Amino acid sequence: MSIKKQYLKTKPVCKVTFSLPAEDAKKVSVVGSFNEWNAKKAPLKKLKNGTFKGTFDLETGSTYEFKYLIDETVYVNDEAADAYAWNDFAGAENSVINL
Repeated sequence: MSIKKQYLKTKPVCKVTFSLPAEDAKKVSVVGSFNEWNAKKAPLKKLKNGTFKGTFDLETGSTYEFKYLIDETVYVNDEAADAYAWNDFAGAENSVINL
């Protein structure tokens, strides 16, 4: 798991690349407060090495909660997250990214 942040000098945007090794998975998405927890808005692409990866433009100066959704059934946090936040609705912690 990893998160790579690339801040743009010309816009208040950060290109965030999410990576998750999941060789046996068929589909992985990033769901979070930046996309209304909608898996269809942030699918990751599977690379030949079995890692799922995707880059998204997120507004700087914000904090977002997120999780990975594997095969539409399993939610996983990112160990490289900036922090974790408890979510009463889910009854679990979410990963947090600060930009």
